Amino acid sequence: MSASFHITIENSTLSVRLDRPEKHNMLDPALMFELRDALLAAAKDTSIRVMTLTGTGKSFCAGADLGKIGKYNFDENPFEQLTWEIENLPFPTICALNGGVYGGGTDLALSCDFRIGVTGMKTFIPPARLGIHYPPVGLNRAVARLGLGPAKRLFLACETLQAEEMKEIGFLDYLVAPEDLKEKTASLASNLTALAPLSVSGMKATLNEIARGEFDMARARERQARCLASDDFVEGKAAMTEKRPPAFTGK
Repeated sequence: MSASFHITIENSTLSVRLDRPEKHNMLDPALMFELRDALLAAAKDTSIRVMTLTGTGKSFCAGADLGKIGKYNFDENPFEQLTWEIENLPFPTICALNGGVYGGGTDLALSCDFRIGVTGMKTFIPPARLGIHYPPVGLNRAVARLGLGPAKRLFLACETLQAEEMKEIGFLDYLVAPEDLKEKTASLASNLTALAPLSVSGMKATLNEIARGEFDMARARERQARCLASDDFVEGKAAMTEKRPPAFTGK
């Protein structure tokens, strides 16, 4: 595994940390593919209930290495593949933004289900300053997550947004002091791991399909039926009756 990122699994949590601080955790094509493959392999572990993604240093991620952009195969864009796989992981994902997020790093964050930011951080997306077109999948995701107006401010006007405004437009779900980031991330992860995995994964998939304009009633009904036929539904009802925390198994 690359020294540019680290992956650990502990207490049902898959933890991913970008570790290229001298480059603001920038990702080159080879690294994107390596990280994607590592996540796909880790996702086969059925004990995982949640993923956390963060960075080392003063920035979360500065996106793609523009010096190598000429080597991209845009029919198989490695960054789009990476963010697509993160968005569609079968468990909820938390992006713990340890600092500024720039360019494609914003799409990496938006591909996660929840984003926790820190005061003092900022974001900007510079393709229009460089004469390039941002990946279409990322543009679609930004509009779905933030709305058309905020997306145009970021991509067309190239505005720099500070932490408080990132929270206002919905880029951040939570905003904490830097020293509280680890605790807030752990608390949210703990809450998510206590929930019924089939319920969470099924509703995550349906919500993402709705956001992408791909809602399919038949698929949603299948997920609903699977939950109603699960051992976890039996356990959830029993725990409510007995006034105790449920012990879900994902079955």
